[in-house]
Amino acid sequence: MAGVADWLPRFDVRERHQRVVPLEPEEALAVALETPVLPDPLVRLLFRLRSFGSPTESIGAYFAHHGFLVLDSTPTVFVFGMALRPGGQPRRAVDVTSWRAWGPTGIQIAADFESVAIADGQSRISTETRVLALDGKSRLAFRIYWLAIGPFSALIRRRWLRAIAARSSATPRDG
Repeated sequence: MAGVADWLPRFDVRERHQRVVPLEPEEALAVALETPVLPDPLVRLLFRLRSFGSPTESIGAYFAHHGFLVLDSTPTVFVFGMALRPGGQPRRAVDVTSWRAWGPTGIQIAADFESVAIADGQSRISTETRVLALDGKSRLAFRIYWLAIGPFSALIRRRWLRAIAARSSATPRDG
């Protein structure tokens, strides 16, 4: 699989952020997934305000342990997803087949961290989130929710990428 686009090709909302880091793609993704989910006080505050608590794990462990299904994981791509019933009640898909078959109402969310080589030992690390509402009622409810939450979601992802870049610069390289 090549990332979130393979899992959710159609979407109502798409958010993508990226940053260049001085590591090969495999190293860059490993650093990304090992970065603390709360890398700074601002992200910690936003998680508390959203009632996500103060998780202590890494970004990769957070999604794997908090209601998300790991849809794909390779050395350069980590894709995770969640399906929600109308009204926002989480439903944990038990496997990839049940996640793909979700419907006919509710919302599907898929997101990824992906690292691609760009030049001379550098990579572009990106995170993309896609959301698809499967019916009109869910679409309206999600759009209202996203008006309030979307800017903060984007801010968290940008802060994660900033922390990933800082950790990547501090990572010793073979050479």
